[in-house]
Amino acid sequence: MQRNPSLHSLRLFIQVAHSLSFSETARQANLSQPALSRTIRLLEEDLGVRLFDRNSRNVTLTPAGAALLPTVERLSTDFDQAFRELTQTFQGLKGRVLVGALPSMSANLLPKVIAEFRKTRPLVEVIIRENLSEGLLQSLHERMIDFAITTPPADLSGIQFTPLIKDDYILVCRPKDLDDIPDPAPWSIFAKRHSISMEARSSVRILTDAAFARAGVVANRQYECTLLATAGGFISAGLGIALMPRSTLPLLAVGGPIAWRAMAKPHEARQIGICTLSARSLSPAAQNFIEAVEAMAINAEN
Repeated sequence: MQRNPSLHSLRLFIQVAHSLSFSETARQANLSQPALSRTIRLLEEDLGVRLFDRNSRNVTLTPAGAALLPTVERLSTDFDQAFRELTQTFQGLKGRVLVGALPSMSANLLPKVIAEFRKTRPLVEVIIRENLSEGLLQSLHERMIDFAITTPPADLSGIQFTPLIKDDYILVCRPKDLDDIPDPAPWSIFAKRHSISMEARSSVRILTDAAFARAGVVANRQYECTLLATAGGFISAGLGIALMPRSTLPLLAVGGPIAWRAMAKPHEARQIGICTLSARSLSPAAQNFIEAVEAMAINAEN
């Protein structure tokens, strides 16, 4: 074989093999008959075999042509299928999206986003990786996730942060204690009552400590938990109250019945947004998913 035949010449061979007419194939392909004949002749030279026997009246496949036809048809079909799938990928209709998110966002925001997203993009696989903020940023830098839904990192080097929502801080307590807590709840209550906090490395703890400092309050911290559901169990059991972002309520409620109060001034909230690597291009599917997250966040705030 002198050179690899082109897909165009192979598809013209298929057309001639089915029509057994050079004139009909030339008309359908919008080619002159001499141009078609030359293409088939060059294909035969490339393959080193004769593909058609032809005279003034008839065109027939040679044994070599008959052997080639099913293989070329399969190649043509596979090529078309591959490019259909690639087109879906390029349009963001197919692919895989690796989303890193804080547990509160995985439980509260992402289920709604995915349910809406799959209505128009059912072939996109969405994988959620839950972690604390520090772990999410590490996964992002190591390219184990496409983007992270988290709080703003202290170091923005190489990271693009796009704000999504303001997550208000609230007082969380057991339902029977709600009547004893003013509405809105004063910050000073955390100095008077036992309080429950998250572990020191969590973004919730870091930001609530900062909020207490701005309010001039030293919280009477008695218990420290790693999981929000555990903290919810402690709250439900009456072991203390907690200052938490509002988005954590679904996970806190896993631990038992809870209630909440809005906080008095100064109003505090944590910023939640999307972190991407500045120098990394995202797949169309990932970009489409980010747009879906942003749209859902706008609707939630409105």
